[in-house]
Amino acid sequence: MSAVSVAPQAATGHRPSVPAPPRAGTLHLGICFLLVTALLGIAVLRHPERPPFQGVDEHWLTWMSGPHGGVQAALAAVLNWFGGPLGVVVPVGLLIFLIVRKRWWSVSYLLTSYLVGSMAVVQVLKHLVDRPRPENPMVRVDHGSFPSGHAAGAALLVVIVGALLVPAARRRAWWISGALFTLAMMWSRTWLHAHWLSDTVAGASVGAGGGLVFWWLFRRGLAREGSVSRD
Repeated sequence: MSAVSVAPQAATGHRPSVPAPPRAGTLHLGICFLLVTALLGIAVLRHPERPPFQGVDEHWLTWMSGPHGGVQAALAAVLNWFGGPLGVVVPVGLLIFLIVRKRWWSVSYLLTSYLVGSMAVVQVLKHLVDRPRPENPMVRVDHGSFPSGHAAGAALLVVIVGALLVPAARRRAWWISGALFTLAMMWSRTWLHAHWLSDTVAGASVGAGGGLVFWWLFRRGLAREGSVSRD
C-alpha cells in the first residue's frame, strides 16, 4: 500500500480579533468636526450677547421647556450621571483592561485623547468663549456653557471604543448606535437646560474630532500592536 502524504493542518486555534486601522479619510473627517467647533466658538466670541444661531438655540430651549418628569426625567438623570461620576469609571475601566492586556499603544492613545482631546481642550474653550448658560439649569453645572463637556465625552468615548475594541465588520453598527447615544446625551443636556443646542453640537464635534485625529496619529503604533497580538 502506497503511503499517502498529508499536508500539515493549519492552526485552527482562536485568535483574538484585532480592530482594523482607521480608514482613509479619518483624518479629514476629524478635522472637519474640529472646524465645526472652532467656527461655532468664533461666532460666539464675535457676538457674545447674541451669536447668529441664538434664535435657533432659544427655539430649541422652548421645545425643551415642557413638563419634566416620567421616563424622560429618568433618562436625562442617567445620562447626566454617566457624563459625571460614571463617565470617569468607564475610561478608567478601559484603561485597566488595556494595561492588563499590555496594549501600550492603546493606553497611550486613550490617555492622550482624554487628557488633551477632552479635558484640556474643552476646559480651555469653556474659559475662552465664556458663554453664559441658559437660565435655571436643572442640574449642578460648572463654569462656561460652550462647549458641552458631557457631549464631548460621549462622542470621544464612542470613537475610542470603536477604534480599540470593535472589529471592522461590526463598526458600522457601532457607529450608528454610538451616534444615537451621543444624540441622546445632547438632548439630555438641553432638556435639563444645562446647555444651548449649539453647545452640544460643539461638544460632540470636538469629542469626535479629537478622537478621530488622535486615532490617525497613533495608527502606526496601534497597527504594530495589532500585529504582535496576532502572533
